[in-house]
Amino acid sequence: MAVSEEQSASSSSSRPNASTLRSPSDAFYLAKTVLRGSVVLQAVSGHFRSPSSYDVVFGKYLDVHYVKAAPFLAIPPLIPCLFQESSIELVIIDQDGIVQSISEQPVFGTIKDLAVLPWNNKFHVQNPKILGKDILLVVSDSGKLSFLTFCNEMHRFFPLSHVQLSDPGNSRHQVGRMLAVDSSGCYVAVSAYEDQLAIFSVSMSESGDIIEKVSQCWYSIPKKIFVPPGKDGHLESAKGFTNISGTIWSMCFISRDYNQTGQEQNPLLAILLNRRGSFYRNELMLLEWDIVEQAIHVVYQFAEAGPLAYHIVEVPQSHGFAFLFRAGDIVLMDFRNVQSPSCVYRTSLNFTPVEETKFKNIIRIPDIMDEEGIYSVAASALLELGDINKSDDPMNIDDYSNVLPGSNYVCSWSWEPIITNAPRILFSADSGDLYAIEVLFESDGPRVILSDCLYKGLPCNALLWLDGGFLAAIVDMADGMILKFEEGFLQYRSSIQNIAPILDMCIVDYPDEKHDQMFACSGIASEGSLRIIRSGISVEKLLKTTPIYQGVTGTWTVKLKVSDPYHSFLVLSFVEETRVLSVGVSFSDVTDLVGFRPDVCTLACGVVADGVLVQIYQSGVRLCLPVGAAVPPDGIPLSSPVCTSWFPENMTISLGAVGQSIIVVATSSPSFLFILGIRTLSAYHYNIYQMQCVKLQNELSCISIPQKHPDLNKVLMDFSVNNLVTTSPSGDHVDNIFVIGTHKPSVEVVSFTHEKGLQVLATGTISLTNTMGTSVSGCVPQDVRLVIVDRPYVLSGLRNGMLLRFEWPSVSTPFPIRPPAQQNFVGTSTINFQVSSNSVSSKNEVPMSMSSTSYSTEGDLPVDLQLIAVRRIGITPVFLVSLSDSIDADMIALSDRPWLLQTARHSLSYTSISFQPSTHVTPVCSTECPRGILFVAENSLHLVEMVPSKRLNVQKFHLGGTPRKVLYHNESRLLLVMRTELDNDSCSSDVCCVDSLSGSILESFKFEPGETGKCMEFVKVGNENVLVIGTSSSAGPAIMPSGEAESTKGRLVVLCLEHLQNSDTGSMTQRSSPIGSHAAEQLSCSSICSSPDDNSSDGVKLEETEAWHLRLAYSAVWPGLVTAVCPYLDRYFLASAGNSFYVCGFPNDNSQRVRRLAVGRTRFTIMTLTAHFTRIAVGDCRDGVLFYSYHEDSRKLEQIYCDPVQRLVADCVLMDDDTAFVSDRKGSVVVLSSANHLEDNVSPERNLTLSCSYYMGEIAMSMRKGSFSYKLPADDVLRDCDAGSTNNNLSRNCVMASTLLGSIIIFIPMTREEYELLKDVQARLVIDPLTTPILGNDHNEFRSRECRGGVPKILDGDILAQFLELTSMQQEGVLALPANLSQKPPTPVMVNQVVRLLERVHYALN
Repeated sequence: MAVSEEQSASSSSSRPNASTLRSPSDAFYLAKTVLRGSVVLQAVSGHFRSPSSYDVVFGKYLDVHYVKAAPFLAIPPLIPCLFQESSIELVIIDQDGIVQSISEQPVFGTIKDLAVLPWNNKFHVQNPKILGKDILLVVSDSGKLSFLTFCNEMHRFFPLSHVQLSDPGNSRHQVGRMLAVDSSGCYVAVSAYEDQLAIFSVSMSESGDIIEKVSQCWYSIPKKIFVPPGKDGHLESAKGFTNISGTIWSMCFISRDYNQTGQEQNPLLAILLNRRGSFYRNELMLLEWDIVEQAIHVVYQFAEAGPLAYHIVEVPQSHGFAFLFRAGDIVLMDFRNVQSPSCVYRTSLNFTPVEETKFKNIIRIPDIMDEEGIYSVAASALLELGDINKSDDPMNIDDYSNVLPGSNYVCSWSWEPIITNAPRILFSADSGDLYAIEVLFESDGPRVILSDCLYKGLPCNALLWLDGGFLAAIVDMADGMILKFEEGFLQYRSSIQNIAPILDMCIVDYPDEKHDQMFACSGIASEGSLRIIRSGISVEKLLKTTPIYQGVTGTWTVKLKVSDPYHSFLVLSFVEETRVLSVGVSFSDVTDLVGFRPDVCTLACGVVADGVLVQIYQSGVRLCLPVGAAVPPDGIPLSSPVCTSWFPENMTISLGAVGQSIIVVATSSPSFLFILGIRTLSAYHYNIYQMQCVKLQNELSCISIPQKHPDLNKVLMDFSVNNLVTTSPSGDHVDNIFVIGTHKPSVEVVSFTHEKGLQVLATGTISLTNTMGTSVSGCVPQDVRLVIVDRPYVLSGLRNGMLLRFEWPSVSTPFPIRPPAQQNFVGTSTINFQVSSNSVSSKNEVPMSMSSTSYSTEGDLPVDLQLIAVRRIGITPVFLVSLSDSIDADMIALSDRPWLLQTARHSLSYTSISFQPSTHVTPVCSTECPRGILFVAENSLHLVEMVPSKRLNVQKFHLGGTPRKVLYHNESRLLLVMRTELDNDSCSSDVCCVDSLSGSILESFKFEPGETGKCMEFVKVGNENVLVIGTSSSAGPAIMPSGEAESTKGRLVVLCLEHLQNSDTGSMTQRSSPIGSHAAEQLSCSSICSSPDDNSSDGVKLEETEAWHLRLAYSAVWPGLVTAVCPYLDRYFLASAGNSFYVCGFPNDNSQRVRRLAVGRTRFTIMTLTAHFTRIAVGDCRDGVLFYSYHEDSRKLEQIYCDPVQRLVADCVLMDDDTAFVSDRKGSVVVLSSANHLEDNVSPERNLTLSCSYYMGEIAMSMRKGSFSYKLPADDVLRDCDAGSTNNNLSRNCVMASTLLGSIIIFIPMTREEYELLKDVQARLVIDPLTTPILGNDHNEFRSRECRGGVPKILDGDILAQFLELTSMQQEGVLALPANLSQKPPTPVMVNQVVRLLERVHYALN
């Protein structure tokens, strides 16, 4: 969590004094991705999780290279090169067309292409974990072809096999750029950028399980061939020899009808080649692989000078047809006779473009990168496209008809997922139009039908046609779309969020809540927007009451019938009161109609049978049949509820639970457990009777009864039979199963049958120790739940803020784990039930004598549960609340803050919910709010709803232009945004005031025509803050090829943000609030917004004096483009123009006058300016970061330190006088320090020290410094050091970086001891089979790119975070590995020591 410096200075810490931990130039950081990049370039679908699932994989990466284009290409002559660290995201599209993320994982490398290898029935594999599932193929900069399968237990992809194709890297001559897969899944082709490709035959091994035995692979490559096969590069053709010398644009396999031809199944591959040295643009080659002779033959070759061909795409199940997409047209080719292919259809692409204004300002990331003309001189060509030789083949496509090429081309396409005899393909044109083509195979030949325009929008980078008529459309630099076929056209259903590029950001406290939010400048041109990014899972705030609910002790939602889809009642328990509210359009009080006692504190409640509710309180159990308005019209025809009660004699009930046909209550002092049932006496009359009572050895702390499930009994018993338990009561039918927590402490799974009574099925003792080896106190279970997702397990929340997961022991494990080491927190379970010979009577039942055997054991029962995972999520007791009645439902774990616990995940996986700390929570399901959650916080009830449509917790304010800079004005709570590329005739750039709550643009200051805003900052003038702005008034590049500044003009502008007095009360505006209003006694779904006169509203009202206006105070033309401004020493500001920067001031605190006090010059154009106290850091486009000092007396600037390497600076942050955090435009960040040097004895050439470095693979254009604490609340309680030792360095300087690809990364400083500990763990994780990079990359090599050798590396928090996803045994196995396989294992590291440190980071970042 973020804390202020004042708070941090007064706080204590559990870590040693930091002054003894680092030398002056040491810098120890951990980098953690808070938000992964949202740029999606590819989307593929398949059956990845199971044969019946339909999943979508997003390939999130950017792999653009410098291309030196031929003159005839309609693309810029130079395109910048970006390499992004990639991630793979598995999503599903639900029936409403909403994208829901299932899993996302980084790959620690650069993905080059994705493809799906479909399941082939010829692969004879018996293991169900992979049987029938599709495989994801990936080629990357590791130089390997990776076969990935989705593991449901670990909830992520794992490699089945890697095939080494080439050396690691991105050479254009090495195979590993593009993938093509045969429709049968038997062959895979991989090409290089130019000159080479390879074809593989794929088969599957019948033995071996990659998930269990890493050394054995499912997929094998029995045959492969590289093209060309020899060093001479020659290929055999019908007319002699030829070669592949040029750029491979596209390729696909051409399937054949082998049943009709009787030919051997030799694969046929079609490639599009742009041959080096030829006049002709396109060359089509057909390559046949002779499997027997292991030879490649060129069976067909054709070159033409027609429109440039981009792609060749096979028509599914057509046995020889393929589409050729060219600039201006689409051609259907017939390859059934490979010796003489023909063109059978051609159509022109000449569509009417969407409104000209919609696309005239479209900008790509390369344009943003190159806006100052930087890359036009630095580019080195990875691909060279030249003229090539012509083939003598007589076929000429363009003579086929009189069709003239159009002005459009195909950007992307996708085939209909259900293949029929008339396959259909959807494609997106560069005009933004979506069309469909249907191919009909008739007796006289194929016929092609082109549809009308189905949808108009932005051009799509990728299309994916999905089941159910859905279409995923991925758009460049804008939100993608989910469309659906309705009445013959595509209709918009939902968005695929994309916040890239992030050009700037600011971090602001969220109004009235205890967490921060980030405002990010996102998108470009007409798609530009301001995004509000918050941590955790997004919730939509619907209702809020006044703070009148003091003393709430419990909340429950109850259905009237077990099978009802919606809740009927909301039960609120207070210290001495209970209220029941109806759930519906309004929440009204129906306590009297339900029958619950209103004058007691309810301990538990629920539905025990259809229409029968139970209330458990301290003195008894009450059974009620609601009547009247509380039930449907066909309910009980009585005027008052029917009630009956049961009371334990001379005992006080401490807790209880209600299930179907069973009630379980426990007493304390003495400790007894009662099993109660209900029986029908007459119509609408029931009786509660005691079925069994036992005296307890240990008092109970919690009880949970899972929802009855038809397979619950079978799963538990069969699991016991198949896993170490030789005897089980599988012959008995278990009517009721429940879970208890005891003060021993322990958790136990108990069954009850009328024949054998209570029986303990499984038990697990809780015994935890801290890093000092002493027992952890407060380990009594506060809540417990039984979950079944693939396997049964038990979750328990403890009273000390810890969360545990127990599992049944298993002989085999689904993953490669080492022999389990002794675990210091797992104890042996003992049975808690003991027989009491005393009888217990009730007022309603005859006293029951208990036999000498109140519980029974058989064979190896009870099973000793294994403690799989332990996590600390807070300091207050952990409550577990299921989001539905299902036994596999996700849960809310409520402690210091609410967390979403994903039950399907391996180990313990939890994510914070974007809501304030709360004391109670319960799900609310109604017709108006099917996914509602009711929180009790600050004596108010808050109704919120989970937002499944938001894969990212991001809100969008559309701005209609590219937002370049954003600042937050505290006094007005307004955002000031600099926009460019406006669709405005009067100006193309301005500064506008945006309401931070509603996104409304309230005020705008327009720049002059042809003028563009470049930078802005708040500067203090006397007691007020003014806005200093730098602009550009010149067109063209601002930087010469040498890096020096061009002769340009700019302007320095000073604006004052001031109040506007407004006497017109009618013009008072109401700022919308994210939280609705309330009614005193009633929650109403219609009361989301409050009136302007409601003083109790949470809306923020703009009073008459709160209207704000931007007033021009000063303007002057400067000799150069003003690229950067920043405040300096609270009375000056710095501004740069070209390769000069100035110290400026306001004489006599007059904002209408600006004086230049001193000037400093660099050799190259200045990109950034930043200051910390007296230190000035200047970042230029070549010499990197330069440190300056300003002498006020002499008004002179002096260069003090210089960057040791040349660096193109993207942004720079000064951590202190001696340390700079720098990002460059190659995707790296470094920490530079001058702490080892004295200012009076230095050389100004190169004297900054490289303290540490980190290769992100993304360009951080904006970085912000903040205070950050990763101390858990429990650290003050579970202190590892002496009580007297304090640490004033609890709050450290951290850096938040946003990238062009939409990622947000935080860099967290650490002590030396913490750094060394996690560095050792990281070295083990990168070689462990469970956590190693899935594409086979060398992790150290990846993070060391663009960095000097020998410089310490910043720790990779994404690799380290995987440690928390492992079970305790797997964590022990990781730490048992040597950090270097060639070395002996070093001193062992304790698991809970590592877990506790990583928990701190995880807790703080959420």
